[in-house]
Amino acid sequence: MSKFDECLDLYRASFKEMGASFNEDTLKAVAKSLGPSIYNADSSKVSASDKEELDRVKNNFLIKKLGMADSAELDNAIKDVVNKFGSSNRNKYRAVFYYLLAEKFGKLDTYTK
Repeated sequence: MSKFDECLDLYRASFKEMGASFNEDTLKAVAKSLGPSIYNADSSKVSASDKEELDRVKNNFLIKKLGMADSAELDNAIKDVVNKFGSSNRNKYRAVFYYLLAEKFGKLDTYTK
């Protein structure tokens, strides 16, 4: 099994733990878009307790990648995703986090074009 497939197994388990459904091909596309960062223990996860990290998610992913306008709605969406994972869950995988945010805003097609 490749390292990429091992990461996908972690992401599938994360979705299962949340009781959330997902599209396998789209999840793979989101993971691939993150490049080698998914293999690094630190960069593969989103630290929900770090405001600067959440600001980076907002600016670099929601605004730059998905083309969203800066608003309180973005902050609320990030909080919703954090809550979906559960505040005590330390494994908020970036690929799953980004998938859930893109899904929330109807932007998953960004990865399937």
